[in-house]
This record gives sequence, C-alpha cells and structure tokens, in this order.
Amino acid sequence: MEAKPTVYLETTIPSFLTAGHSNNLIVAGKQETTRQWWEQRKEKYDLFVSQLVIDEAAKGDAAAARRRMELVEGIPSLEIDAEVVRITGKIMESGVIPPKAATDAGHIAVASRHGMDYLMTWNCTHIANAEILGRISYLVSEAGYWLPIVCTPDELFGAEENA
Repeated sequence: MEAKPTVYLETTIPSFLTAGHSNNLIVAGKQETTRQWWEQRKEKYDLFVSQLVIDEAAKGDAAAARRRMELVEGIPSLEIDAEVVRITGKIMESGVIPPKAATDAGHIAVASRHGMDYLMTWNCTHIANAEILGRISYLVSEAGYWLPIVCTPDELFGAEENA
C-alpha cells in the first residue's frame, strides 16, 4: 500500500473547524470549505500537528479551546527539536516574519524539518502569503530542508476523478 501524503495542520484549521458559524461571509465560507475538506478529504492524508498547535489551540475562550483540543487529540504531534529551533531562528533573523508572529515561523520550521508534503493553513498573513513564500522557501532550503506545499483547504481538494 502506498503511503499517504502528509499534512501539517496549522492552528487555524482546528479553529475554523470548531468555531461557531460566522456572520462574516468570507469567514463563513472558509469555515464551510474547511468542514467539507475535513469530511471528504482528510482520510486521504496522514495528519500531524505540533506542540505549537496544541499550545495555541488551548488559548482563549474555555469552551472554544476545549473543542479545538478535542479535535487535535489523537493527531500525532511532531517534535520541536534543535533543528526546528534553528530553522525558526533563521526565518526570524531574516525579518520576513515579524517578531510578534514567531510562532508562525515555528509552524513553517516544524513542517519543513519533518518533511511534510503540505502545510495547511488559513493564515494568509505570515504563512500562505505569496509575497513572502519565495523568501521563506529560500531560507528553509539554506537550512537544508524543503518547504512543504503551503496551502489552504480549498487548494487541497485534489483533482476531480475521471476529469
């Protein structure tokens, strides 16, 4: 049996999956897309998180945090080792991601260090941002790793069968 592609779920994915329905049409659309991907596509992939995701998911409103924590429970957690810290440092030293978003650099580093095929996120400010991905890819490759394909759930629905 062929191995499934791997997906690192950044914290916005469990957040969108477990949040109450938004009245903001854009957010509601992202929530629905994420829910459909979760129901229709997640079984085609091996999913992973990290302690960064767990820590972020545990923050905020207690009921919302509990829903996020229940969702990530049982998903394997990738180790944050010295290499992850080194890659995160290289990204942060470059200035491409601001100091307040160091955790976002950490997500990129974890997914890269552990050879994930995809990094799925709705964070289009510091992660799924076409204006900075080229620079991040360069920094990750300089550190000796490949940047996973960074995507949102709607970009990972796969090709239509029999198209």
